[in-house]
Amino acid sequence: MTQRVDLATVMDRLAVDEVITGYAVAVDDGDWAAYKALFVPGGRADYRSAGGIEGAAAEVADWLAETMKLFPVRQHLIVNRRVTLEDLGGSPGDRAEVRADFVNPMRLAGEAEDGSVTAPNFVAAGRYTFGLTRTPEGWRLSSVTVQEKWRHLSG
Repeated sequence: MTQRVDLATVMDRLAVDEVITGYAVAVDDGDWAAYKALFVPGGRADYRSAGGIEGAAAEVADWLAETMKLFPVRQHLIVNRRVTLEDLGGSPGDRAEVRADFVNPMRLAGEAEDGSVTAPNFVAAGRYTFGLTRTPEGWRLSSVTVQEKWRHLSG
C-alpha cells in the first residue's frame, strides 16, 4: 500500500466511526431526524432480536420514537468496534461493515410525587452489525442489525 492509500484508509475508519457514534447519540438523545439522516435512501434497520421491528430506516425511527418514550434516560455504549473496509485490490472501496458490542443502560419512566425516581433500571447488551456505504455526502448506514444477547431489570 502507498502512503496515500494508507491515509485514505485511516480517514475512512475515522469517518465510519463518526457515523457509529452519531447513531448512538441520535438514539440516546431521541433525535430521530439525525437518526434518519445517517442512512442511505433505502437503508434498513432490524431490531427484532430485541423485541422490535425490521424495516425502512424512517419506519424504524418512528417506531423508536414511540418505544423510547418508555425509557426517558438511556445511554448506548458501543465498544469493541471491528471495522472492515472494502478493499478493491489495494484501493479503498465504497462499503464497510462494523461489528460492535453494546451495553445499553436505560431507566424506565416513573417517579414519585416528591420527584424521586421509582422506576427500575433496564440494561440490554449484545452486538450490532452496521453496513455502511460511501455516498457523495460521506459514509452512511445501509443497514443496522441488533443481536441482543441479554437483558436485566433491576429495582
